[in-house]
Amino acid sequence: MITFLLNQTLKRESNLSPNMTVLNYLRTEIKKTGTKEGCGSGDCGACTVVLGELVDGKLEYRSVNSCLTFVSSLHGKQLITVEDLQNKSSLHPVQKALVDFHGSQCGYCTPGFIMSMFALSKNKPNADKEDVMESLAGNLCRCTGYRPIVDAALSLSSDKPLLDQFAELEQQTIAKLEKIDRKTLPMVQDNLTSFSPINTAELADLYLRHPKAKLVAGGTDLALEVTQFHREIETLINVTGVADMKTITETEQDIVIGANMPISDCYSTLAKYYPDFGQLLHRFASLQVRNQGTIGGNVANASPIGDTPPLLIALNARISLRKGEQTRTLPIDEYFINYKVTAQQESEFIEKIFIPKPLDLNAKFSAYKLSKRLDDDISAVCGAFNLTIENDVVTDARVAFGGMAAIPKRAALCEKALIGKQWNKQTAEEAMLAMDQDFEPLSDFRASKEYRSKTACNMLMRFFLEQQTQAITQMNSQKFKQNSIETRVTSYV
Repeated sequence: MITFLLNQTLKRESNLSPNMTVLNYLRTEIKKTGTKEGCGSGDCGACTVVLGELVDGKLEYRSVNSCLTFVSSLHGKQLITVEDLQNKSSLHPVQKALVDFHGSQCGYCTPGFIMSMFALSKNKPNADKEDVMESLAGNLCRCTGYRPIVDAALSLSSDKPLLDQFAELEQQTIAKLEKIDRKTLPMVQDNLTSFSPINTAELADLYLRHPKAKLVAGGTDLALEVTQFHREIETLINVTGVADMKTITETEQDIVIGANMPISDCYSTLAKYYPDFGQLLHRFASLQVRNQGTIGGNVANASPIGDTPPLLIALNARISLRKGEQTRTLPIDEYFINYKVTAQQESEFIEKIFIPKPLDLNAKFSAYKLSKRLDDDISAVCGAFNLTIENDVVTDARVAFGGMAAIPKRAALCEKALIGKQWNKQTAEEAMLAMDQDFEPLSDFRASKEYRSKTACNMLMRFFLEQQTQAITQMNSQKFKQNSIETRVTSYV
């Protein structure tokens, strides 16, 4: 059984299929058809709804794709749909803005845009154009054109929080959510079952008792088994309520990310130490997906084109695996064995990810993602470069790629061609030739094998050129500072 708020109405559901998505629940069970189904795979945003969740006693709003969200994920949260925005006979400010700026033609995509704009107005009331573009990148429109939609979103930007019925009822909503018992009974229908543990110990125990169960955090990939391939998942363990795995902390040596931490909550910490990692996460699928998907899930999925594994491999990250009360730590490049095959044992799950901090000032890290679209697209090639350069000599190198093999993989021959060599164009070109022997990529609808090989090599040359530019810029900056000091001294004398 699950308990949640549908806007302000307390709902208790005990007779739903664990495989039911929030989209199907809204449209078929309670007949709220404002939320639309477009692609059914989290790409178009027509099904966008907003979830309100208590975090440290405060209400946070997240836009999510209802087509990829299982109903068990609603437990203890508030579900807001496009029908809930209208306040009596008055349109919500977001709805009115879209009308005033002529942001709708056929209207099919409009509810999704409205919900994304609503979440943005709650989270960033003073949003700029960059914020708006990121917020709407997961919503597609094929007839209106994006300019009036973006203008409508920008018109809502204000230094003051948006005052609407949700703001007026915020304390009442918090009180209702606080009264919901976080412990859940299993959802059972026919031969399908779903569990919702509330801590890591309970998760570990459940997974021991149900080793064939599927773990689901964001469900942004697993849900496709149901929505696209029409398969039933007999046993689900929904980990969205496991709060002690939804953390990000720091030690002197590492950034420690709980495997249940949503990707959108990892931006700031990772960008502080590795700007390229932060930038890549902003291009990871759409905001709706990042609000639910986790780095732990992206690793466990073991996709050869996952965006984060190449970066984690290049950074020499480690993962903590747990089975029952036993834990072990494994270098992440030893986790991937073969296509969709990992070193994870039965009933074992990823608990934490340890990313070393950049303590060596000589270490240089960059990452590049190549895809057909800038936003909301899967990588054709994703490359990460982590080189230590001392006195213009490469003393260590970790180079990793996604999209080039059956697993995310290091470019061992490329690394060998770099280490111990002068960091110059000739070394980079020799390493590019060696990289050609590291991989035998496949051709598919995203890219040909020749294209992948060529662009992967070009990424290394790009990395070299960028490092040269940074070195020149730094040298000129130092000269400017020295000249400024000399000028000031001369003037003083």
